[in-house]
Amino acid sequence: MTRTTAQPLNAFSVDVEDYFHASALADGVRRIGRDNLEFRVCENTERILGVLDDAGVKGTFFVLGWVVERFAPLIRQIRDAGHEVACHGYSHALIYNQSQAEFREETVKAKGLLEDATGAAVVGYRAASFSIRKDTLWALEVLQEAGFEYDSSIFPVHHDRYGIADAVLEPHRRELPNGGSIVEVPMTVLPFGGVRIPVSGGGYFRLYPYAFTRAAARRVNAAGRPWVFYIHPWEVDPEQPRLDVKGFSKFRHYNNLEKTEPRLRRMLDDFSFGSMTELVQASGLQSEQIQCDSDHAA
Repeated sequence: MTRTTAQPLNAFSVDVEDYFHASALADGVRRIGRDNLEFRVCENTERILGVLDDAGVKGTFFVLGWVVERFAPLIRQIRDAGHEVACHGYSHALIYNQSQAEFREETVKAKGLLEDATGAAVVGYRAASFSIRKDTLWALEVLQEAGFEYDSSIFPVHHDRYGIADAVLEPHRRELPNGGSIVEVPMTVLPFGGVRIPVSGGGYFRLYPYAFTRAAARRVNAAGRPWVFYIHPWEVDPEQPRLDVKGFSKFRHYNNLEKTEPRLRRMLDDFSFGSMTELVQASGLQSEQIQCDSDHAA
């Protein structure tokens, strides 16, 4: 399919973590111990970098501080390939399991590690498992005070682990109780018959037939909204170790791993994508800092 520039700019994003960081595998990881598990994040991230290079697409990589500490050359490889580097927190701890002090400490630490590795300001953030909910909206103030310009952690759905069901669907600037503001780029849902269907990627990309994902994304674009897509490096790795977890968690994590890369290649041919910061700019929501950083990069 020939790409068109008439549709809204969509954002391609990668949440850079290893397979054992996934919340669905937490019980299995505790039984084995993380130190006894194989690291696979570098190889899998490089695989996604290759897919993006083949398609000529630049996106945003939300990277864990834990990954930066161990594999700083990988972060520079992402930067040198022309992608935006953003923050995914430090340890992949869920925000609603942290105190404000713990969250602030981890977030500032991760941001510093990323900026040291890339030599550039890091302005974007995405929480582990989208764990900014109504009870953790205070995290947005912490992010703004730490110097982040945009957040992409709010999923406007009902879910057992995350979500704000009545959240705004479009990218918007959110005013904060401290008098500041931050741009929120929510994950994408498709309203249908009074229900919001999550169509942002990740496990949903593996669960739905590709034809459904493509049709949903086209409807989102036709409504004038951008499609915010995300994937994890471990989702292109069908050979990863199988951990002993309960049936539903096993399904969430391992379902259709072998189909992810072929679907990604089809998707990148069917839609136009850019980075999260480019999406913020296209939405007219950028601050002077984002604009200056973009001008400097150019």
